Amino acid sequence: MADIKAKAVIGTNSWGGKAYGKALRGNYVEDSVIKEAMCEAKDRGLLIYDLARDYGLGKAQKMFGEFAEEIGSDNMIISAKYTPMGHYKKSCVRRSLEKDLADFKRSYVDIYWLHLPTDIEQHLAEIIELYNDGKIRGIGVSNFDLEECRLAKQILDKAGIPLYGVQNHYSLISREWEKNGLLDWCRENGISFWAWAVLEEGMLTDPRIKTKFSPMKFFMNRQKRKMHELYRVMIAVAKRHDITVPQVAEAYCANKGIVPICGCRKPKQVTELAEAVNVKLSSGEIRRLEEAADRSGAKVLGADMFRIFVPKKGGQHG
Repeated sequence: MADIKAKAVIGTNSWGGKAYGKALRGNYVEDSVIKEAMCEAKDRGLLIYDLARDYGLGKAQKMFGEFAEEIGSDNMIISAKYTPMGHYKKSCVRRSLEKDLADFKRSYVDIYWLHLPTDIEQHLAEIIELYNDGKIRGIGVSNFDLEECRLAKQILDKAGIPLYGVQNHYSLISREWEKNGLLDWCRENGISFWAWAVLEEGMLTDPRIKTKFSPMKFFMNRQKRKMHELYRVMIAVAKRHDITVPQVAEAYCANKGIVPICGCRKPKQVTELAEAVNVKLSSGEIRRLEEAADRSGAKVLGADMFRIFVPKKGGQHG
């Protein structure tokens, strides 16, 4: 069983080749810099890496395996995923995990997430087999709503396995899971909640700092124009605690008992994440941030944005 107490997680979705980095972030970070970031993470005690087969167009996992071997991966914790690309097919999870383990140069993963609520019973049954084989130490679900999480927990309870966590989109401007009861359910059941896109692909960073153009940033500009008041509050909070604006967004999640997953390609980003999760915000600061966020009406990535990839029930293949 995974007994992992996470405060923050290193995201790897932005790792990858030059074309991918420029398209997603507007700039490319050399592999050597990412390796330096992993060394900084090790020094800072940030040992959990969140990976998936499609991150970096397939390059991120191989980068992790190579760099972790060079740095020394004894204490590193791997969070990996199975992403259903259609209905369940026999041994689909096992085949995918074996490829992942080859990338990681490991015999097991610490946490394995069912990445979409597709054919939940069938996919979890195979994940349970892999857990019993010792290839998985903990099981989580990602992009699941409350009822789907309840079903997953029920299936795992029958097998005598705890549901380790739920990994969903959550940020200062996207708090649907808090409003619809999923976060409370996780807390009541001792289930960890990990949040991806806590910086909203860069939208919850300092608007005063100019960055290079990317298609993603062009898409966000319309939303950013709605956020003048929120930026003003974030800048005031950052000044009060002597931190940066993105650290405010990271600290906000940590203060809500949520584990932020943040894409870190540079040592400085690792350092800021490690510091941010230890910042204590006051209840007044949290209230002002939330009020300003709600008034902005800004949205980038909807909580249910991946629903289009979940096929309708029926048509499973054994």
